Amino acid sequence: MQLQNDLRVSRLGTHQLNTYSSLAMAQPAVLAFNIGAFVSTLFLLEFGADKFVTHTAVVASRIGISEVVIGVLTAGAEWEELAVVVASLAQGRSSIAIGNIIGAAISNILGAFSLGLLCYEKGTTLEFDRSSRIYSLVVLILTTVITPVVYLSTPITWIICGPILIAAFGLYFLLVAQSITRGVLVAPENSDDSDDDDDDDDDDDSTADSATGLLANNANASSGEFRRQRSRRTLAYHSLYLLFGFLAICLAGYVLSQAAINITDQLGISDVLFSIIVLAIATTLPEKFIAVISGYRGHPGIMVANCAGSNIFLLSLCCGIVMIDTKGTLDSGNVAVSELAVLWASTATFTATVWFGAKHARWIGGAMVVAYIAFIIVEFTVIHGIAE
Repeated sequence: MQLQNDLRVSRLGTHQLNTYSSLAMAQPAVLAFNIGAFVSTLFLLEFGADKFVTHTAVVASRIGISEVVIGVLTAGAEWEELAVVVASLAQGRSSIAIGNIIGAAISNILGAFSLGLLCYEKGTTLEFDRSSRIYSLVVLILTTVITPVVYLSTPITWIICGPILIAAFGLYFLLVAQSITRGVLVAPENSDDSDDDDDDDDDDDSTADSATGLLANNANASSGEFRRQRSRRTLAYHSLYLLFGFLAICLAGYVLSQAAINITDQLGISDVLFSIIVLAIATTLPEKFIAVISGYRGHPGIMVANCAGSNIFLLSLCCGIVMIDTKGTLDSGNVAVSELAVLWASTATFTATVWFGAKHARWIGGAMVVAYIAFIIVEFTVIHGIAE
């Protein structure tokens, strides 16, 4: 009997060894697949960002509303980040969820908004409108409130603040949606003037001959109706492409985040470090592409909406979901106070740039990029390198 048990244990050990050997052999293939998925998805991401920025500007001008408002509800909504947060919580990795929120908020400013400032056309004066200033101030206030709450991850504070943050996001979303509704009801520019011109032409033609005038009236009426139908189709066309670009951005961001998770998990990186740096960079690539394209094409409103709307989404809805789910108990530790300090300082710089620093935007953008690189180095070498 003892001999049979020894043989059974020996076979089990051999089976486990073969299993571990197979996993070790499969590891390069898994890494290669995820790296390939990561790189190939970048093309989809660039395509979606280009379509979104192009058609957002057209739609905003057609319906007579600020491009900032549209940008906040589309690119400003971090749907791919929300998917990552929910997936992390479902897998019991709440530290990844909160780290990704803080890291993405930092990356949106130091990594995305800064690139938009650098890519703005030289010799052109950068101007931020009233909506941009309001949104930047809202982000600063929200960040100032949420920073100590995240650091003091106690059950009482998180249980109270979680529902408040989600309710605040719902109110914010409804207010922005109401602004869009009011903008849509505004008649397109010069539409009434063109109709009046058609009527005047009809009257002039009718005075020449009754039969000819009747044909002219019918022809002009048909022409005016055709132009109105064409205008409606054109607006629908741009709106469809705007939605298509937005969906492509969300899909690309989700695939990139999943590929980054698989890659970094196999490398054994700390959850907080992995989420604040690697995962945050991966999931905010759409914001970086949008910031670069909107900055290059001279749309500062979209650039600000991209950053402000994203951080409002992250620090209200996403943070609220994490607080309700975890109740202050994280599986692998919370973010460090130094990381929260970087978040607040970068947000203050963002708001100050929008309000007062437009003339020095290029220099500020360069300083932000340098600061982000330094932050990444310190994260790997000091904050998590020595401590862990």
